[in-house]
Parts: sequence; structure tokens; C-alpha cells
Amino acid sequence: MKDFQYLAPRKLDEAAQIMAAHAGAAQLLAGGTDLLIFMRSGRKAPEVVVDAKKIPELTRLELDTQQLNIGAAVTCRTLWERPDICTAYPALADATTLVGGIQIQGRATLGGNLCNAAPSADTAPPLIVYGALANIVSARGSRQLPVERLCTGPGRTALADDEILVSLTVPAPAAHSSAAFLRFIPRNEMDIAVANAAARVDLDAAGETIKSARIAIGAVAPTPLFVEAAGAALRGQPANADTIATAARIARDAATPIDDMRGTITHRKQLVEVLTTRALHRALTRATGAQPDEQ
Repeated sequence: MKDFQYLAPRKLDEAAQIMAAHAGAAQLLAGGTDLLIFMRSGRKAPEVVVDAKKIPELTRLELDTQQLNIGAAVTCRTLWERPDICTAYPALADATTLVGGIQIQGRATLGGNLCNAAPSADTAPPLIVYGALANIVSARGSRQLPVERLCTGPGRTALADDEILVSLTVPAPAAHSSAAFLRFIPRNEMDIAVANAAARVDLDAAGETIKSARIAIGAVAPTPLFVEAAGAALRGQPANADTIATAARIARDAATPIDDMRGTITHRKQLVEVLTTRALHRALTRATGAQPDEQ
């Protein structure tokens, strides 16, 4: 591992100044579950490592009636240990309880999982379907970006070298709304999704018609993929198996996977259809409290 300077600022503006002064040579440390492995292997060799865990804005976790605010350095375990958050945002609970084992969940952060920009990132599809916004800061100012636009390719994000992902703002779910996340892995020892999917549905008061929906899939494209057309196909439609099947086929057709050691293109596209179908059924079940028609 290459020698590096370790800095642990306690204020956000101090961290922003450090990132600006070492743009391109500084790396933010949140949980470190990926960064330390990359540094040991030589894949990354930052000159400066900036510890994010002492900055209040990055470790804050707040829920109110309007939104959920998740600091980028909040760990998966911190989130799923909050029953109120798990109740309001069950798809996030689905995902954060699947990120590695219990030791990893105590270190791995939502911001780190996103900024690692793996196409298979488990927390990305739920955040996308909930309409989360990434709050980004640098010494030059601040900006917001929809989470579905944060990852630009494998290992690449829309963040400039001097920018910091500070937090994620997740709007409060509407009434008669819920979501779900599912993934498929080849075996328990390989904790990387072959495919994953998240779905959110907003129903009318009677629970019979889908007012709006969002669907996202992962591990089957260069980035976690927001399948806007699949959600649009559900809008105004009855909450039944036929409607779900149509949306699942659209999600399947949007997937652009590759063949690799974990699965084939054909298998992954089939998985997207199956996982999207199941995620939608589970989201409907959670939203209505009653099992919808199954295929």
C-alpha cells in the first residue's frame, strides 16, 4: 500500500477545503469496506485520505413528516436499527440488511455504497425508487442531484474531484404507498447480486388503482438503472397480475447485462423480469395489507 496522509476534519467546510486543495489526490473515507481493499490492491492510491466520520452532517440520520435525511457516512446497521425508518421505508430495510454480514453492516455506509458506483450496489435501486436526492458540497458551493444520475459508469460518479456527497434526502412516502427490494445471488458465499430490483407503488385510496410507480434494477447495466418506462406503464392501471407482468417485461427489455462468471445475459434478463414481478407484488402487499393476485 502506498503511503498516504490521514486527515480527520470535524467541520464540513474544512473537509471541502481539503478536497479542493488535493483535488484528484484525496479520497473520502466513510466506512472503508471498499476503499481499504482497493488501496491494498493498488487499484486506488490516494495521497490524502479524509475521514468523514467526524463530520456531523455526514453522520446525521433524521426522520420527520416531510423526509428522511441520511448522512453519507451513516452505516447500514444504524439505519436498519431504526424501526420507524424501516416501517416508513421498507425497501431500504430490505437492502441494508443484505449488504454483507453483520460486521460489514456496522461499517458500510449508504454514501460509500453509492459512490463506489458498482452496478450491483444493493442500496441504489431502493433509493432510486424512493426518489432520493444526493446533496453534494464543495468549496465552490452546493448542488443536488437525483440518485439515478449519480453513477455514470462502473466505478465512476458524477462527483467532481473536489466534491463531497454529504447526505441523501428521501421524500416521505405518500399515503397508500410502499416499496420492496429483492436480489438474486448465486450462493450465500458470493455477496454480489447477479440481478436486483426495487419497486415502489402509490395507490388510490381504495387500493385498486396504481396512481404512480417507480422501478429500478441493478447488476444488469453499467449503472443501477431507473426504468422510467416500466413505472409509466403502471400509471392509472389496476393493481393486478396482468399490469405487473407488463411492467416486468419492460424492465427486462431495458436490462443490458453481460455474460460473466456470475451469470449469462439470458439468465440475468429473466431474473430482472422475475425480481421486478416479485418486488411489485411485495410492494402492493405492503401498501394494501392484502395479497394481490399472483401469476
